[in-house]
This record gives sequence, C-alpha cells and structure tokens, in this order.
Amino acid sequence: MTGRLRVTGRHAVVILLLIPLLYPIAWLFLASFKSGSEIVQSLALLPREYLLDNYVALGDDLAGVPAWTFFVNSTIVAGACALANIASCSLAAYAFARLRFRMRGPLFAFTLATIMLPVHIITIPQYSLFTKLGMVDTFWPLILPKLLATDAFFIFLMVQFMRTIPRELDEAARLDGCGSIRIFASIVLPLVRPALVTTAIFTFIWTWNDFFTQLIYLSSPERLTLPLALRLFIDTTDYNAFGPMLALSALAIVPILLFFAAFQRLLVEGFATSGLKG
Repeated sequence: MTGRLRVTGRHAVVILLLIPLLYPIAWLFLASFKSGSEIVQSLALLPREYLLDNYVALGDDLAGVPAWTFFVNSTIVAGACALANIASCSLAAYAFARLRFRMRGPLFAFTLATIMLPVHIITIPQYSLFTKLGMVDTFWPLILPKLLATDAFFIFLMVQFMRTIPRELDEAARLDGCGSIRIFASIVLPLVRPALVTTAIFTFIWTWNDFFTQLIYLSSPERLTLPLALRLFIDTTDYNAFGPMLALSALAIVPILLFFAAFQRLLVEGFATSGLKG
C-alpha cells in the first residue's frame, strides 16, 4: 500500500508540473474556437461559444494561395531535411566511429566544435553562395546543407550509439567478404535505428518550426511554409485576423504531435541506449 501511495504521489507531482507547460497549448486550441474580439478582450480559458468560423476561414486563399499549400511546403521541407540529415550524419558518424584514418580524432573534435558556432555567423556567406547559384526563393538552400552533415549534435549522437556495437560483428562480416559500405548498410544501420529515428524526429520538428532561415530564403507566397504563412495574419488593427491565425497555429502543431507520438518509443530508446557517454 505504501508503494502504491508513493507512485500515486509521484504521478500527482508530475501532473502538477505539466499543468503550466501544457496550459499555453490548451489555451491555443481553445482560443481557436473564439471570435477575434473575444480573444483580445477575454482572459477566460474556455470560450463563451465554440465557433468553427476560424477554421472555415482557412478554406479561403491567403495572399492568393490556398492554406493547404503551406502545409505541403512545410512537409516537403521538413521531410527532405530529416531524410538528408539521416543520410549524411549516419555516414559521417560511421566514419568517425568504425573506420580508422589519419586525423580522425582532430576532425571529430573540430566537428563537435561547430556546435558552439552561432548560425548567424554563416548566414551571410551562405546567402551569398546560394544567390550566385540562383537558388534563392527555392527549397534547396534549406535542404542542401543537411546533405553535408552540418548538424554535429546528431553526428555525436550516432557516434556514441555506434561505439556500443561490438566490433566483432564488423570482423565477422569482413571474413564473409563484406566491405565497409555493405557493413554500414546491412549491419550498422539496422542496429542504430533508434538513433536514426531520434535524428529524424528532432530534425523534422526543428525544421517545421524554423522561421529565421525560411524567412531569409523564401519570398514567393506559393513557396511559403507555415511559420511564414502565420506572419500574413499579423494585423494589429483587425481583430478578425487573430482567430484564423490561432486556428492555423493549432493545425500546425498537430503534425508534430502525431510525428512525436508515433516514434516516441524509439526516441526514448535512442537516448537511453546511447547514453551520450564518451
């Protein structure tokens, strides 16, 4: 009985701690059913009357573009970035964790040092490069850097995971005639699936919510992603703009929640088994 009370007490404490964290999300979803004037004038959590007008308004074109176009653009960019990060970071991690070559240690240290490099330092050089390549106002400036293993955190995560795999598996595979590529594809990748899923989840979420980078490179209305589309609703003189903006914000959160819920087990397993230890 004492053990059950202890568990119940822990759950109660966790729930109490979650309330202030979940309150903004609850307010967002409930406010999306309010009228624009009620959103501005009332501080109540529950709406006086549940209205679907804000979601119906999303059926109209925004800046001449249907609202679903922004969802498609965000899905393309976030999905492509996730796949590109998995491919490039896994290859880089495999080289650092399983292969032997000169300067491996210093190169790995230099890669980790880039975590401390502010992204704003490379913004102007990258923009100049993509301007000369004629890629501004396309999705390529958002996707191509991910193909170059620029996220050192995920490389570090996969390296730590791959180091837990017994090297005897590599040696046995080489005796059977497998090369490095075959070992990577057939042995290492299946064993590091939790780390791959962790990389995919965080890359997808960070790209889906990214505003700064997408604001720099995207300008045409038909290429805008959801974070940029929400900016089109900003009008401090029009209360009616707040309702559709919150409705679109609520819909924008749903894919992230579904994506996280679908791979939550592998995400936890990825951090638990890698341990982030040296």
